[in-house]
Formats: sequence, C-alpha cells, structure tokens
Amino acid sequence: MVISGLIRNGRGLRFWLGKVALPGGFRLWITLASLAFVVVALVSHGAQLRQLSLSGLACWWLVLGVGISWSSLVVNALAWRVLVGWLGHRPRQISLIPLFLSSNLLKYLPGGIWHLVERMRVLRPHLGAGPALASVLLEPLLMAVAALLWVPFGGWQSGLAMACCLPAMLLIPRWREPLFRRLERAKAKQLDRVDQGLVGVVSAESLGSGRDDYPWSSLAMEMLFVAFRFAGFWCCVMAFSLSTSLSMVEWLAAFALAWTVGLVVPAAPGGLGVFEATLLLRVGSEVPEAPLLAVVLCYRVIATIADGLAAAAVAGDRALLKRQTVH
Repeated sequence: MVISGLIRNGRGLRFWLGKVALPGGFRLWITLASLAFVVVALVSHGAQLRQLSLSGLACWWLVLGVGISWSSLVVNALAWRVLVGWLGHRPRQISLIPLFLSSNLLKYLPGGIWHLVERMRVLRPHLGAGPALASVLLEPLLMAVAALLWVPFGGWQSGLAMACCLPAMLLIPRWREPLFRRLERAKAKQLDRVDQGLVGVVSAESLGSGRDDYPWSSLAMEMLFVAFRFAGFWCCVMAFSLSTSLSMVEWLAAFALAWTVGLVVPAAPGGLGVFEATLLLRVGSEVPEAPLLAVVLCYRVIATIADGLAAAAVAGDRALLKRQTVH
C-alpha cells in the first residue's frame, strides 16, 4: 500500500510538473536560484571576505589542490576505462583516457552534455550506437552512487547515511537494467536533438549494459576518484584554516553530498552554483560563513584550472606526436 501510494504520488507529481511551464525551463530557474543564493551570501559577507588573506603556506595548499584535482581527473579517466572494459569493450583504435580528459572540459558548455556528445561521437563507429551509449551514460550514474557512499562516513546524520546507501542497490542487475534502458531511451532523444543522427535508431536488444553482475571494480574506482576530488577540496579547507571547524569525515560527507547534488540536479554546466549552494546550506550553520565562501570559490577555481590543464596536456601531447610523425 505504501509503495503503491508513493508511485501514484510520483505520477501525480510528474503530471503537475509537466503542466507547469516556466520561461527558460526548470534548468534555468534552478541555476538562477542557486547562483542567487551564493551571490546573496557573498554580498552579506563581503566585508569579512575582504579581510581574509592568504599566507605563503596557504598559497602552497592551493597549488597542491590544483595538482590533486588534476590527478583526480586521471583517476576518473581510468575508472571510465575500467567501466568500458567491464561492459566488454576494449577498442584498440581509441585511447580512452585522452578522450575522457580532452572531452571533460566540454561539460562547462551550455547544456552540460557536450562531453557526452563528444565521447559518443568517437565511440559509436567502433562499438555501435547501443554499446557506445551505455559506455557514456553509465559512468555518471556510477559517479553519483560512489559519491553518496562516502556520505555515511560522516555519521548517522538523522538517517541521511542510510538513505545515501540505497542508490547502490539500484546497481543490482534486476533493478539496474530496466532503469538504465529507460535512461538510455531518454538520453538518446536528447543527444539526437543536439547532434542529429548521433545515436539514431537503437534496437531494444542493444539497450542496457548486457551484464548480469555488479560493477564492483568500476564503483571502487569511482569512489577513489571522489576521494581524490575531496582531497583537492580539503587543500582549500586547509588554506583558510577551517580544518578544525568539522572533522575530516564530516567535511567528506558534506562535500560528497554537495558534489552529488551538483552532478545530478539539472542546472548550470559543471554544477556551477548548485554545488556551492548545497555545501553552504549543509555546513553553513557550523562553519564561519566568510571563510567557507572563500573555500567553495577557491575550490571552483582550482577544479576548473585542473580541468583546463588536463585538456591542454592532451592537446599538447597530440600536437607533439603529430609533429614527430611529420618529421
């Protein structure tokens, strides 16, 4: 009775949401609301922010944060290669790690799906539309589940710890495959709208992962990626001397939750504004807000720099290789 009631309520909610038409769509309004929240916080604490200063040691913490954030992208690329291998594909003609790193910067373009478009465009000729689509779409799902699995390390948190473990159950094959096929159908239409014919017609047999086991290795790699991502954030916490405001595991739990929300909530590309707003709401009552604002802004800057450096490194390596081939 409870489950059927939730299903009916969910259908009703989707019905009414479908009837609501906001100018620009929900994505725009979520983005604006998140950014407005951060801007209001910045204005409210402008005086305190201007009084903050960085010591020489703090600057070195931020430099270390850039390096660790860059390393996290390499771990993320390795996790994707493990996932593609788990799906049964080992395309020898494609270097998956450079493809991942070079396309990752495209997530900041309007729409937030251009990194997926680029990976799909490269993979499809070698894997086929169905397997390429699965390889591209399953990775962000694993990232979200992996990040949520770090949240319980921060304690019970009024039941949040248990709730964050539940999405991992959706990766059990009997539940994963029907949900994943629905996601593939929806995303295939979206990708075809932005790049006509990119996915095309995919047979029902080609949908899904085609696996009947749990992706343990891929999930473990994604958890390692989130840990590296948090380590870059922790460098910002250390730079502004906030490490004693909360324990490290509490910071980890808050970061993992905010990072997941920034990943899954349809808003600005790269979770811009959503991640920051979620983190401020989560720990703002326990941490001095002015230094916390400085931390989240610095983290956004160093994470973006790391994304740019990773893409630039791949581009430079390709240019050097091409030059050597010509000569």
